[in-house]
Amino acid sequence: MGIKTLDIEKLNKDTGNQYELITIMSKRARQIAAQEKLELDEKLKYFEGFEDDDEFTFNEEQENISKEFEQRNHSTQRAIEEMRRGEVYFRYPQEED
Repeated sequence: MGIKTLDIEKLNKDTGNQYELITIMSKRARQIAAQEKLELDEKLKYFEGFEDDDEFTFNEEQENISKEFEQRNHSTQRAIEEMRRGEVYFRYPQEED
């Protein structure tokens, strides 16, 4: 897959600051990656504790699950797309007096 350049000015309309934009997108990408890892671990957890009788079948199923997750877009790419569509919610922390 080729590298595409981003028009930061178009994405920057919500924040007004390109550094804040990059920070927001990177935090969202980490959230997506963490959520995906939990989902993968949950699906693979099913195979724990089984006897070795059907090991080949279980290995094939585990491989299919892993391939499904590998075919998904990278979390950074999904975070950028969410930002483009305006689906990312962010807020600034409240300052304490």
